[in-house]
Amino acid sequence: MAEHRYRRYVAVGDSQTEGLWDVDDSGALMGFADRLAGMIDLHSPGLSYANLAIRGKRVRDVLDEQLPQALSMQPDLVTVCVGMNDVTRPGRRFRAALADLDELHRRLAASGATVVTTTFPDITRILPAGRLLVARVLEINEVIRSAAADHNFRLVDLYDAESMTDPDVWSPDRVHGSRTGHELFASAAAEALGLPGSNHDWALPRAGVSAHQSLRSRMYSQLLWTQNMFMPWIWRHLRGRGAGHGRVARHPELTPVSAQRSQAQ
Repeated sequence: MAEHRYRRYVAVGDSQTEGLWDVDDSGALMGFADRLAGMIDLHSPGLSYANLAIRGKRVRDVLDEQLPQALSMQPDLVTVCVGMNDVTRPGRRFRAALADLDELHRRLAASGATVVTTTFPDITRILPAGRLLVARVLEINEVIRSAAADHNFRLVDLYDAESMTDPDVWSPDRVHGSRTGHELFASAAAEALGLPGSNHDWALPRAGVSAHQSLRSRMYSQLLWTQNMFMPWIWRHLRGRGAGHGRVARHPELTPVSAQRSQAQ
């Protein structure tokens, strides 16, 4: 795939794109989008980057709040990862979210930017409770795959990737990526974009790590999920607050990646 020189990269989405659970040596959030921006700038210096993602956001939030801001920046590259916060919603709301996702994809396609999108992994292979959501994960993944085919998006397909069954890829809540996970997500996006040096190794299991986790390992993951994800969600729900309540985007304006790197040092 011929290399393309990108100049304006905007990331939209929820906590995964915000970079939750991936921090640098100073304790600041990074995430796959920051890492991807650095990889692009390394091969093609001069990239400016904005990250509008905020944890807890749903498809409708991205459509109404983040997309207009993103398009106003006239990006030539957009990454979009959103929908998992909609998977747990009641039936009609989930159906509405799928329709909103189609509209989000249509508007991104009309922008003329290169778009990278991603399916969600098979969480049943690491988290027993994932079986309650597997039908919806399959459904939203099909919407994402269809959009990628219809609009010529670059697709990162995490669902069948053997690497996604490794517990070290996931944070203590077993829903968000760990630092290792975000590194893999960035490598996957780099492959989708055909960046120099990229390959499919990100999808392969690490040496010595089984692609099929034991029942004990999956039950431990279930315990971590209950403690670090489900119980905090219940508490926020009782207070009527989402995970992103009061938060703003980390990088709301296009800024040269080189300048962001200097500020972090």
